Amino acid sequence: MTDLAHPEPVAVGGSSDLPPNPPQRALRLHRELARVWANDRGWWGQVTAVSHTTLGLRFMATAFVFFAIGGILSMLIRTQLATHQGAFLDTELYNQIFTMHGSIMMFLFAIPMLEGLGIWLLPKLLGTRDMAFPRLTALGYWCYLFGGLIMLGALLFGVAPRDGWFMYTPLSDATHSPGINADVWLLGVTFVEISAIAAAVEITVTILRQRAPGMKLTEMPLFAWYMLGTAAMMLVGFPPLIAGSVLLEVERAFDWPFFDVARGGDPLLWQHLFWLFGHPEVYIIFLPAAGAMSTIIPVMCRTPILGYGAIVAAILGLVFLSFGLWVHHMFTVGIPHMALAFFSAASVLVAVPTAVQVFAWIGTMWKGRPELHLPMLHILGFFLTFVMGGLTGVMLAIVPFNWQAHDTAFVTAHLHYVLIGGFVFPMMAAATYWMPLITGKARVKGLGEAAFCVILIGFHGTFFIMHLTGLLGMPRRIDVYPDNPEWVALNLTSSIFGFVLTIGFAMFAVDLILQATLGQRARRDPWRAPTLDWAMPVPSPNYNFASLPLRRHQGGPAREVIHALARGVGALPGAPRGRREVLVTTAGNARPCHVAVLPGNTALPLVLSACIAVFVLLMLASLYALAAVALAPVAGLVWVWARGMAPVGDLAPVTIAPGVDMPVHHRATPPTLAQSGLHALLVADGALFASLLFGLGFLSVVTQGPPPPPALVQNPAAGIALVIGLAAVAGAAVFARLLAAGYAGRGASWAGLGCNLVALVALAWLAVQLDDPRAHARDALRAAMLGYVGLHVLVGAAMAAFTADQFRRGEIAPQTGRGAIAAWGNWQMFTAVTAGITVAVVLVQAGAP
Repeated sequence: MTDLAHPEPVAVGGSSDLPPNPPQRALRLHRELARVWANDRGWWGQVTAVSHTTLGLRFMATAFVFFAIGGILSMLIRTQLATHQGAFLDTELYNQIFTMHGSIMMFLFAIPMLEGLGIWLLPKLLGTRDMAFPRLTALGYWCYLFGGLIMLGALLFGVAPRDGWFMYTPLSDATHSPGINADVWLLGVTFVEISAIAAAVEITVTILRQRAPGMKLTEMPLFAWYMLGTAAMMLVGFPPLIAGSVLLEVERAFDWPFFDVARGGDPLLWQHLFWLFGHPEVYIIFLPAAGAMSTIIPVMCRTPILGYGAIVAAILGLVFLSFGLWVHHMFTVGIPHMALAFFSAASVLVAVPTAVQVFAWIGTMWKGRPELHLPMLHILGFFLTFVMGGLTGVMLAIVPFNWQAHDTAFVTAHLHYVLIGGFVFPMMAAATYWMPLITGKARVKGLGEAAFCVILIGFHGTFFIMHLTGLLGMPRRIDVYPDNPEWVALNLTSSIFGFVLTIGFAMFAVDLILQATLGQRARRDPWRAPTLDWAMPVPSPNYNFASLPLRRHQGGPAREVIHALARGVGALPGAPRGRREVLVTTAGNARPCHVAVLPGNTALPLVLSACIAVFVLLMLASLYALAAVALAPVAGLVWVWARGMAPVGDLAPVTIAPGVDMPVHHRATPPTLAQSGLHALLVADGALFASLLFGLGFLSVVTQGPPPPPALVQNPAAGIALVIGLAAVAGAAVFARLLAAGYAGRGASWAGLGCNLVALVALAWLAVQLDDPRAHARDALRAAMLGYVGLHVLVGAAMAAFTADQFRRGEIAPQTGRGAIAAWGNWQMFTAVTAGITVAVVLVQAGAP
């Protein structure tokens, strides 16, 4: 019997193993795989690479550079605060450096670092050859790099953001922050968030649809569970920040008063939207680090992880609870006492799933025999640091104490104990653990251990003291402070230890460089780890495995398993067709569905991200008409991108094991990777729409004075346009669904295109009839929601046109698959639902007494 589960209509027979391969055949197999999956040569290969191994390492290396820059900025801050009348920096420059330090560490280091680790490691742990969407990974990297360079360039030219990494309004509005400083943050961070959303979609689909055959959800590595929870939080948590950033930028650029109290807005709306992202952000950063520890600790202790099921439940609990804590950061803004009590209790409750994981790790160490290799030392540093940060977090969850410590250095100390303890120490453990797999070199012993000691001493010397200065009343975000003796001595001591901490990080970097350049060749699986990531050569090749591991290969890379996979004894051996193939499986029990062909090396992601960067720069220059024109090449490149997703070449079924054939593309197969990716993207899109609804509801509750005039009720033409637009959007959705179900032909795509065009005309007419969005915040939000619907209708029209073009090219047929039909249908249904909700909300709001 085969251990490859199989869906209809494939044929099955024989053993799941290939015949034993002689060494010559195995060598030819590896050479062919290396040729197919290799990056292009020279500098052009750096531009066109889409391999998850290359891009994952590139993400992490770039994030490390930004971490070093952020660390240098932190030393400038500590130098300024070393004395009470620090004359090292003036207030303007200090505020820019302070803001850029926080922004770099949050948006340009922590998030990209976890993205890079997940992109690089997940295929190796899950038993596949690449991520689901290699070009999307590359696009995410280039957007991250260009967005980060825009922000750093602003710092070099003296126009960096200066209103804090949280950009609170009204400090960041056009009146109180003139110039482009705040715009750099709003547009730059939103540009970088393209990378975060792309990574979340990529990680979600890869984990759910590309696990090795037979690797059930309940059996996959814990790191994959942690990354799945992280990706889900990113899909839901980042859209509120994107929504808030777009609204604030529109207010600054076009005077739409979303946050202007005089015209019905409220600065607290920004805080709500920001912290709807900001508090899940803490757990988005923590979960991948915890996943790395759950992978490393059992290896260092020579025993399986204790409480697999409890840890999975704790992950799910953290994902759920993290979205109910955002007001934890707003206890002093004057919200009702009942709400204070609820969010305080929720803030304390979130410590429970965190404690479950900590006790599971401690139990694993107690059960096993810990070996104090360098990764284990960093994990012990995590325990010492993160637990203290968690305890101060519980203290800040108690409202009376929070009122006393809010906006003091105590909060800064807590933040760094959680983020450095909960993320940086585990990432250093991960770096030292997986460096042999990255470089193929063994460590040069001695320097890494010394670096760990210096970092640990420097960190606690810097930030433990800040708890004391905070309790003594020292506020955050100041560049000078009174000559209080109890503050001066502590600040000087903290600054001295800050430089010790910097020296420690420099030693850590040198240790990694020495390993990569001077280390001896590492042996295969130096840690004797029971995970698939070490069942491959070191350094790991782009294709990871000569053949994909089967269920009985997943108990650990014992020597016979390593040799079997190297010989091609497994699923989908080789690449004899000269293309990059991966096996797509079902989400639950990983039953093989079909073989997907991934795109090869291309410069398209770089060109597309460069066009988006041009749009951002034109917006910064207030050249809005030119920025709108710059979107045309973006749309054209997206069309070219979608054209590259069409199946080409030989689409005959592929043998993935003796007697087991799988289709490459077929209309009878379960959802493709592209369809699964769209489902994940629509989750983020729905969170963005919900953020706009939240903003409109919030302003409706808190706005004082009479509501804006109900123009839509008094204007029949606007009401007619509203009805026509909604009917046209619904009609397009009907045509798309009929086409997807096979009840209509190519004419349905043209009909859907026509309906979308009618809806666009109706929305344009409606926009002319609306009240001036500059008059009142609720008018502005209604206009923003209609703009949101209009953008989706425009995309729906483009997808309808693309589907019609696929019919013309003959790419939609039973032999070649269903093309973009399913994706268009899902998008059009989502657009119809959001349009209906928007129309209902606009009518209710316009007719409100």
